[in-house]
Amino acid sequence: MTNAPGAVERLPLTLPRAVSTFGLAVIGLLTANVLPFMIIALQEALGTGATEAGAVMTGSLLATALTCLAVTRLAEGRRRTLVARVGLAVTVVGYGVAALGLGPALTIAGVIVGGAGAGGAVASSGAALAALRNPNRISAVSGLVNRGIVTVVLAVIPLLGITLGSAFGLVAGMALAVLFVSHWLPAAPLAAFDDAERPAVAAAAAPSRALTAAGIGILALFALWAVGEDSLWALAGAMGADQAGLDDAGLGFVLSASTAGGLLASIVLIFIGDRLGRAVPLLVLLVLGGGLKLAASLATDPTVLTIVLIAWNTVYLAVFLLFIATAAALDANGRWSGPCLGVYLIGSSFAPIVGAWLAETFGYAGFGWTIAIISWAIAVPVVLIARLSSRIERRERAAAEAVPDAGAHTLEAGRP
Repeated sequence: MTNAPGAVERLPLTLPRAVSTFGLAVIGLLTANVLPFMIIALQEALGTGATEAGAVMTGSLLATALTCLAVTRLAEGRRRTLVARVGLAVTVVGYGVAALGLGPALTIAGVIVGGAGAGGAVASSGAALAALRNPNRISAVSGLVNRGIVTVVLAVIPLLGITLGSAFGLVAGMALAVLFVSHWLPAAPLAAFDDAERPAVAAAAAPSRALTAAGIGILALFALWAVGEDSLWALAGAMGADQAGLDDAGLGFVLSASTAGGLLASIVLIFIGDRLGRAVPLLVLLVLGGGLKLAASLATDPTVLTIVLIAWNTVYLAVFLLFIATAAALDANGRWSGPCLGVYLIGSSFAPIVGAWLAETFGYAGFGWTIAIISWAIAVPVVLIARLSSRIERRERAAAEAVPDAGAHTLEAGRP
């Protein structure tokens, strides 16, 4: 079929695909979400301070990010499921060893190895998101599932007692559970073509220079945006205490309410889907997010600061999900959505250092202006890339409608 290459079609979301894709995403990001508990567990088990334990966890997160970037090309094609399985298996072994508390050396090695395994989960899940229809809605559902499961995990670990066994063992157990359903992961659309058709398909799907530039651009902008967002999160407690008299109880309320705000953002995006596209929502949310970050850095009243931080965190998750949706829409095989979370984690890992330096050098007001300007400055290039991603989606749909049997090449043999 000579005209099929132009009609590569994304797959509908089914329960098995959702379980595997979203489950992998949860595992890949779980370390970052339960980071405070992991640090406490390491402090008590190793007898170290917060700085040393934090350094171990920074190493784990960087291992996740670097592994994600290293295997992302494999996750684009036929080896996607293999990448997922190996990543999950390494996570189980690494965090399983850490959970046993066999001594400082083995515990630290287990934490780093477990983080590296999570990188495989992040890459494969990010690439798989691109294989599914309506990237806006899919990324929103993924965010909703992630927030919901993380909320439960954060409630369960303290009930079990914050130890190596509960913090790392729970993650290892969840990774093992997802390993058993990893074969449901949706394959790359091009992987469905046989070897005789693949050369023509590859030629038709080869990215143009503009598309490659857009893909690299969205990854770089996502990392830069992560630095600004997570630097505010890192300094929220200290800034709230110094400027607005926000106590520990107030900060705890902010964290809890922010989770609810994130769930709300995910639900709204699920219902909206692609009706508003991505360009306009991203423009509005990036501008609004910059204003809220500036307002947070200038707030001197605890109530005002609490409201601003909750609103900012809600906007944050919406932008986060739309970044992923934009990367997924650029390439159905996940070339850009695969490494998306990896580059985000790299930006996030530098956020505390950058934020602290800005605050010490320019004060909280100068810090706020800087991270606000980052949001405003990246808005234009992000919007241009988002518009390109929408055009690509429209071309895919038009090509699929023009070729009635193209759908036969989008379904993976033997997969749900």
